Formats: sequence, structure tokens, C-alpha cells
Amino acid sequence: MSGSAILVACSALPESDGDEHAVPEALADLGFKTRWAAWDDTTVDFGAADIVVLRATWDYAERRDEFLSWAESVPALANAAEVVRWNTDKSYLAELGDAGVAVVPTTLIAPGDDAPRWPKGDFVLKPAIGAGSQGVGRFASGEDAAAHLRRLHAEGRTALMQPYQSSVDTAGELALVFFGGVYSHAFSKAAMLGRELDESGLYVTEKLAPAQPPASFRALAEDALDATAALLGILRAELLYARVDLVTGPDGKPLLLELELVEPSLGFRQTDASAAWRFASAVRQQLA
Repeated sequence: MSGSAILVACSALPESDGDEHAVPEALADLGFKTRWAAWDDTTVDFGAADIVVLRATWDYAERRDEFLSWAESVPALANAAEVVRWNTDKSYLAELGDAGVAVVPTTLIAPGDDAPRWPKGDFVLKPAIGAGSQGVGRFASGEDAAAHLRRLHAEGRTALMQPYQSSVDTAGELALVFFGGVYSHAFSKAAMLGRELDESGLYVTEKLAPAQPPASFRALAEDALDATAALLGILRAELLYARVDLVTGPDGKPLLLELELVEPSLGFRQTDASAAWRFASAVRQQLA
């Protein structure tokens, strides 16, 4: 099977950050002609490609409505526009929690809501719609957090409040990557709060390393994907890629921090070359 594939980034990083350097060659080995394009490049005919793969669309957060409109105009988008709409609003965490997935306790605070009951101990406030760790703050008291919450609400944003998971200070996060619903590899991410944005201004530079997830982390990641597929009414295999970000909770058990189905870095540089081949095979499977 041959075909054409467009890997989608943004104008500030038109070929991503280099993580997918091996992907075009892996796709070419399977007969795909591959090119990069920014999602808002009006000179590109995205509808002419056999598959359009979201990768580094890291400027969508400030233009979400425009981005979703574009996504819905692309017939062969992966992941699909309905997945993108659901996953670009972190209120999905509450849905997954209600579905029985072990998530980091999550409270949504919309503009106009009553003042929240602030947690004891450190906690995190972040916009429900956002990317690249922008707008994320860690606080020790409601007095400190109130100004940040007011800023988010003044921008019309719903805030997401979670207790800070102290395990990230030592163990960081564990990111499990799936292609076509099947586990591929994992990598660790050190704590990012307080770090500087990269030169593009789109994301916080991360310290990454290869990792081998414990069985309990693998099981939770599988549960999260199963619940997601059920909520969206799709098959897991319809998710070309997924990154499941987990942390260790206070009781030593894993918790879901985020489920990334739109534009996550997939850690190709943190594993061997076979990951690019698995990704290319999953792309081919989507067309089959």
C-alpha cells in the first residue's frame, strides 16, 4: 500500500522539534510520500492527502475554535476531529474519573462559579484549555492562588485544580505511548513547573529519559484508553497515537495526570528506531 501523508505542525515550528526525525523515512519505506505543513497554511490542500497526522500544532490553545474548525474540515485527520475536540478540554479528566479511571483528583472552576474550597497542602491551577504547561501554577494557599484564578477567569478560561503530586519532584511523570491502541514504549519526564519556555515560546523544555513502566502503570494506561474509546464510541485501534501521562499517588499507586491525544511529543528520541516503524505500521493500518 502506498499513499500520501502530511505531518502537521505550526508556523513557529513547521517541522516540529525534531522528535519525529525518523518518521518520514519509516513511512517512505512503506510507500508513503510524506511532507510537513503548518495547520493554518492556506496554500496546503489537506483534503488531498490519504492521511493527515497531527504532530506539533502547539499554538492551538489560543486559537482553539479556529483549530477545531480546521480539524473538522480535514476528512482523513488522525486523530479524528471528534477526538481533538474532546481532548483539547481537560474536563475530560472528570469524565474519565466518573468512568472509574484512577485520575489525579480534579476540580473544574468555571468563570462565574463560587470561590472554590482550597485544598490543604500544595496544589496546581491550570487552564482547562491550554498546552505546553503555559498558565500552570503551583500554590500553597488559596490566598496565593486567587490572583491566578482571577487572571484565568478574566481571560474567559475554566480553571482546573488538582492537588500537587509530590512524587513528581523525585520520580517525575511516566509517559506511556500507544500506536493504533497498542503499547509501544515509555519515557520519564522530570517536573516542569517553574521551567522556562523554549525559544519558540510554545512549550516548556522537558528533561526526558527512557523508562520501563511497572505493571500497575501499564494496566492503568490500558484502562484509560478503554474508557476513552467507550466514551467516544470508537475502537481503541482508531487512535493512531496516544500518550498516557501517569504519576505516583500518595498511596504509591499510579494516577492519570493527562491523556494526550492531539499533539503530544511521542518520545521517539527516547527509544530505539523500531518505534518509528511501529508508528508507520499504525499509519498504514489506519488506511486499511
